[in-house]
Order: sequence, then structure tokens, then C-alpha cells
Amino acid sequence: MFSLRPATDKDVPRNLEIWRSAVLATHDFLSEEDFREISVLVETSYLPTAPLVVAVDDEDVPHGFIGTTDNNVDALFVHAESRGMGVGRLLLESFFADRDLVTVDVNEQNCSGRMFYKKMGFQVTGRSDIDDAGRPYPLLHMRWRRPSRFSPA
Repeated sequence: MFSLRPATDKDVPRNLEIWRSAVLATHDFLSEEDFREISVLVETSYLPTAPLVVAVDDEDVPHGFIGTTDNNVDALFVHAESRGMGVGRLLLESFFADRDLVTVDVNEQNCSGRMFYKKMGFQVTGRSDIDDAGRPYPLLHMRWRRPSRFSPA
């Protein structure tokens, strides 16, 4: 069973481990050089400063994290050994809770990520040929809308 809490400074090393294991499991399209460069940025710039929510086990060990801005999912990573245990769903559903619209960009070549977001109700709304840093990794722009509570009569 997992619960959610805000990430703290003490979580940075574990969150880096989560990020690395998740990327190695799902982003086989990244060049080694890009992986190293992105890893440094994640470790030194993103993880220490981003307001993250972590999914922790009964011993308070993080198994995944989500980073968000407004209605956008900026990052969602689950440790490779924790995939399929409901961690990503828990993180995402908690973010859905008080929103009617959520957006996310996912690497087109990340098949498991695409399928996860599709299973969670996201639809593709656009595509970019390059990622946010100008690298040759196409992004799919996806959107989730809360289902209408009322059916048309």
C-alpha cells in the first residue's frame, strides 16, 4: 500500500534513482550522451528545486514521484521495480482530484508511457518533432478531461 506526501530534500537521492531506473526501463531511444546530460540536469536543477509529490511505502521509501505546474504534469516517474503496482495511477489520480483538465507531454518513442496515459484517459492533441530542449525526440501533447457528470437527455 502506498501513500502520498510532499517530497523533501532527503528524497533527492532516491528520486534520482527512481528517475534513472524509470528512464532506463522506458527510454531506450535516448543516446548515452543525452541520458548523461539530462541526468545531470535532473540531479542538480530539477529534483532539488521542483515541488514534487512522492508515493511512499509503509517504511516511507519513495517508489515514484510527480511534478506538476498548474494543470500540467511536468514529470511522472515510477521506479522500474515498482512498475505495475499502481504507483503511477495513484500519483496521477491524486492530481486529477480537483481538476477538470490536465495536460502532459510524453515522448512519442516511450511506448509504455503513451499507453499509460491513454489508459488513464488522455487523448493526443498534437505533436512536436523535437523535445523541449531541441533534441530529436518527438513529443506527443496529450489532454485529459474530467468526464461529464451528467449525460445528455
